[in-house]
Amino acid sequence: MEIRTKRVYDDPEPTDGFRVLVDRLWPRGMSKERADLGLWARDVAPSSALRDWFAHRADRFAEFTARYRAELDENPAVGELLATMRPHATVTLLYGARDRRLNQAAVLADYLRERSAGT
Repeated sequence: MEIRTKRVYDDPEPTDGFRVLVDRLWPRGMSKERADLGLWARDVAPSSALRDWFAHRADRFAEFTARYRAELDENPAVGELLATMRPHATVTLLYGARDRRLNQAAVLADYLRERSAGT
């Protein structure tokens, strides 16, 4: 399975495969039709406290990554998400953040790749 990331505000493409929104909050100004989701996996998003602490500050990204991965280790929704993703050749994790590199979807994609390789 290929796991990609993409801003939810970018146009959907057939190559996206199964599209999963991984934000806890619905993206501002985005309609459900335009989002074209297969799943909204809000339960795998960072906790509100962690999201607020991070505040999309680049200088906090390394610590955010460590804290978010620790949350994921304890989160049963991760296994549920992996089971849902398994039948799909391509899965695109969608996020609302402006930064295309330093965001929770990038951390989650790496985490899921590691977990799916181990199964």
